[in-house]
This record gives sequence, C-alpha cells and structure tokens, in this order.
Amino acid sequence: MKLRADQLSKHLASPLLPVYVISGDEPLLAQEACDAIRKAARDQGYTEREVLDVDTGFNWGHLTAASQSMSLFGERKILDLRLNGKLGKEGSQALCDYCETATQDTLLLVQCGRLDRSAQRAKWVKAVEKHGAMLQIWPIDRQQLPRWLQQRAQSLGLNIDRTGISLLAERVEGNLLAAAQELEKLKILVGSDAISGDAVNSLVASNPRYDVFKLIDCVLAGQVSTALKMLRGLRNEGAEAIPLMGAINREIRNLYQCAQQIGRGNGIDRVLDSAGVWDKRKPLYKQALGRVKEAELAKLLQLAQEIDLSLKGQREGQPWEMIDQLVCRLAGQPLAIA
Repeated sequence: MKLRADQLSKHLASPLLPVYVISGDEPLLAQEACDAIRKAARDQGYTEREVLDVDTGFNWGHLTAASQSMSLFGERKILDLRLNGKLGKEGSQALCDYCETATQDTLLLVQCGRLDRSAQRAKWVKAVEKHGAMLQIWPIDRQQLPRWLQQRAQSLGLNIDRTGISLLAERVEGNLLAAAQELEKLKILVGSDAISGDAVNSLVASNPRYDVFKLIDCVLAGQVSTALKMLRGLRNEGAEAIPLMGAINREIRNLYQCAQQIGRGNGIDRVLDSAGVWDKRKPLYKQALGRVKEAELAKLLQLAQEIDLSLKGQREGQPWEMIDQLVCRLAGQPLAIA
C-alpha cells in the first residue's frame, strides 16, 4: 500500500505490516516517521533491533541472514536497513525476495532518499506496496510551512499567534530542523504562555546568549565552565527544567546508542551516519564518545531518569543541582563545582 505522512499515525494504531519504506530528502520528517514506526513496533512486541547500512560492496546475504536468525528467546525483531545510494540489481532482487517471504516475526524498515518517477515503477517498490507500505516524504513548501509550524507548536503545548507563526516561517527559511529547534527553544524559554510576534522576533532573531542547543554543544565539546554558566543563565531566565532535560536526555540516549554500536566493532563514522548525526556536529560527538564511555553513559541515563522523577515530585532531590552534576559528568568533569 501507499501511505501519506498524514495517514501514518492512524495506520500505526493497527497491527503493523512486515515491510515499510520511508523515502524522501527531508531529513527531519523522514527521521520522525521512522521513529514513529519503531515506537509502534516496540509497543507491538518487536523488542530487538538490528541496523544494516547499505553502501558500496554490501553483501545482500546479510539481509537474508538477519531476517532468518532467531532470537534466543524467540522475540520479534526490527531490521533497520539504511540505503546510502542506488539499490542496484542485486539489492532490488533481494528486497523482492524478502517481500515474498516476509513474516510478522520481523519488521523491515527501509530508509532511502527520494525516489524519482522511474524508480517508483521498480519491481522492488511494487513488491513493497503489495506486501507492506511505501511512504514518500515530500518537502514542506513555502505556503504549507506556517500550517506545519502551527501544528507542531500545538503538539508542544505552545500558544503562538498568527503573526508569530508568520515571522518564524520567515526566520527559518524552510529549514525544518531549524524550525523544530526554535520551537523547542520557545518551549523551554516561554512554556505555555501566549507568544506574540514581538516575542518571536525577540527570542528567535536575537539569538539569546543562553541557548539550550548551544549548551548541549558546549557539553559535547567538554567545555564544563561555559556549559555551567549557560545552564545557570537558562535557569535565571526562567527556563522550564522538564523540556530542558528532554533535550539533554535525547542527546545522552543518542550517544549511548552510538557507544553501543562502536563497542560492537562498528566504525565511528558509519555509526554517526546511521544515527543521523549532522556533519557539522560529528566532531562534537567524536569528542564526547572519546571522553565518555558506554558504561558511564548508561549511568547518566539512570541519573537523567532520577532527575525526571525529582522534577515531577516523585522522589526527593534538588533537580537543578542534579542537572549541574549531569552536565559536568557528560562534559568530562565528575564533580559539579560552583
């Protein structure tokens, strides 16, 4: 079957198909569609996951072997197949064969770039449409962007007026990743308060000194004192701790998953590509992964969970002091020194 992006959420509430292909050149939307499918799969009992990166010289026998290998406990599995170029004759045949023998025990999730008109008529695409689902991700054009921003803002609990949305659309110039980051920043700095055009103009255009994304980059770079200064600046500006921790926690989780893959013998460049790390952030990730190992990242995830419980009043503690400690440890300094 063919799926549209606006149909995905409803579709995922039903039993999943054995094969999904996500294609398109809009990284944020493609990544979020894949994340939604993975979450639905986990909710439906697919507890294992294996990532296969397809580049020059890839042995397509690995796909067959991975699909046929059974878990020691017979658990269902997600096969995450990342296409980094053209599929080729061998790959096309491998996917056709896979679709013909696909079972509900394994969910194949394929990520690839935009498929042109001729590629959409390929046999493997038709096989996917017959046995699974094909989802093409289309860019958000200039006319659609304000509506997309408004829907995303509402999903974050933000109350931005029409002028603010229009101004934000102008500022991000079609860059959805930048738009998503600006909305996350507004969530941290403003929360659920009404946001006017003037507020957007001030907060988005002025590039405030204490920015959560700059904070995270400082932490990854190991700049402990700067990170602490920015963290305390955010606190003084009235930033909400829960969404702030959400952003930090996502980064730690990404680092932990990368560290796991590196520990299994995968090269760091391939791991970062598979994780969807942008080129300009790869040096920061390499610094952090060289400094903080998998075991420590696991402990930091546990600390992040404790902070979350403290913020929600479900355990005792001083959450902002705990966030200081978390930031220091991730930046390479185990003690939070004021």
